[in-house]
Amino acid sequence: MQIFPTLTSYGAAKTVTGSKHLITTVTGEHILMDCGLFQGEGKESDVLNRDWGFDPKSIDFVILSHAHIDHTGLLPKLVRDGFSGPIYCNGATKDLCEIMLMDGAHIQESDLKRVNQHRNRKGIPPLEALYGKEDVSNCLSQFTLVQDNKEFKIGQSTYVKLIPNAHILGSSAIHLSLINLDGERITLTFTGDIGRDSDQILDGPFAFPPSDYIISESTYGNRLHPGAEDAKEAFFNMIQDVCVEKNGKIIVPAFSIDRTQEIVYLLDQLAFEKRLPSIPVYVDSPLSVKATHIMSKHRELYNPEILEYITKDGDPFDFPNLHYVSTVEESRAINEINSAAIIISASGMAEAGRVKHHIANNIENQNNAILLVGYATPFSLAGQLIQGKEEVRIFGDFYNVNAKIYRMSNFSAHADYQEMIDYLTLNDPSTVKKVFLVHGEESVMDEFAEKLKNAGFDRVQKLERGVSIDLK
Repeated sequence: MQIFPTLTSYGAAKTVTGSKHLITTVTGEHILMDCGLFQGEGKESDVLNRDWGFDPKSIDFVILSHAHIDHTGLLPKLVRDGFSGPIYCNGATKDLCEIMLMDGAHIQESDLKRVNQHRNRKGIPPLEALYGKEDVSNCLSQFTLVQDNKEFKIGQSTYVKLIPNAHILGSSAIHLSLINLDGERITLTFTGDIGRDSDQILDGPFAFPPSDYIISESTYGNRLHPGAEDAKEAFFNMIQDVCVEKNGKIIVPAFSIDRTQEIVYLLDQLAFEKRLPSIPVYVDSPLSVKATHIMSKHRELYNPEILEYITKDGDPFDFPNLHYVSTVEESRAINEINSAAIIISASGMAEAGRVKHHIANNIENQNNAILLVGYATPFSLAGQLIQGKEEVRIFGDFYNVNAKIYRMSNFSAHADYQEMIDYLTLNDPSTVKKVFLVHGEESVMDEFAEKLKNAGFDRVQKLERGVSIDLK
């Protein structure tokens, strides 16, 4: 029997995706915080997603910070490979996981079909899907709902509390109280992905209880975002330039959860102010359509500003000329339009889904624009566009990047370094034994670590994949 609890990271260690952080208690119980899919790492993603680094059968409990696929996308495989315990999360996260995991199975199925056709031509054995729809159904049956801000006990001596943090609908920091052999309580908080107090829809982020250890994300640990109030005017000016002056299209790769709804809400405000030109706006993603319905269902998580707006406007996700597109036929028809339009489609990194088709059909036209509104890994299509590549490969073919590329981080659901520091220093830095950094590129982590030390956190460490640390 070990003397101290241990922490071992198996994902999002010196990288941005694949979040998995394992706590082993002194009584030998294994608690996995998040079970995310590696994304946007090129050919390495598939290798990483097939290698757990631990035995899934040994996991006793899973706790989810939020529903994004890089935090939940391997849950069905975990269950298929032998995990049989409860998966704890709040109601909004479960609602989103129900649609996102099934969508993930569908995307895998279609993507793998193309990959295996290519492998077959080269005489390479086919790949097996990480999981299927039946695995998703089995996984969802193990979800156990808990309330935010209400402590609950798991196992022999671990207490858990979820604290909303405004990253996406249902997102939370995970606070653990772990008892060691001496009966001493050791506290640890995993921030999950930290949201912004300027979020246009969600309330929070809220302070978490005092913690001996903090596992903190660091995605934007070297960057400051523009003020959120600038987003509406910047988007309005872009619409004037591209849609009104050039009669072009704006393609917006956007994550289905929160990002899409924030953009629609912004356009709704322009429509309410009678400043939005009379052009069609398409939300072309079945997942985004479903997610918007779920967002409407959980108004208890909204901030006071949008609740006040609803009293004046009604539905913040509906305005004239807005079209929610679900069928493949409707999606294809959008590409036949040769006049001004705004197309919002998943995925945010432009790595999968219908947005790749829209980009392929519009990227070579100089009258069009592609608006990138969130984080993208360097290997992803969106990441290549951010880097200013003059030519990109989509579905095996090369395209010249003639469309104008815009980037707006106003919409980011991740806090910047100052917002993260403000959030973390709601705890007294002098009482925190160590801050562990995850969910960031290594060079960014190094910069953020220095900023944290300047803010009073004396001990900051980057987690290494598969390396265990005693929580003394």
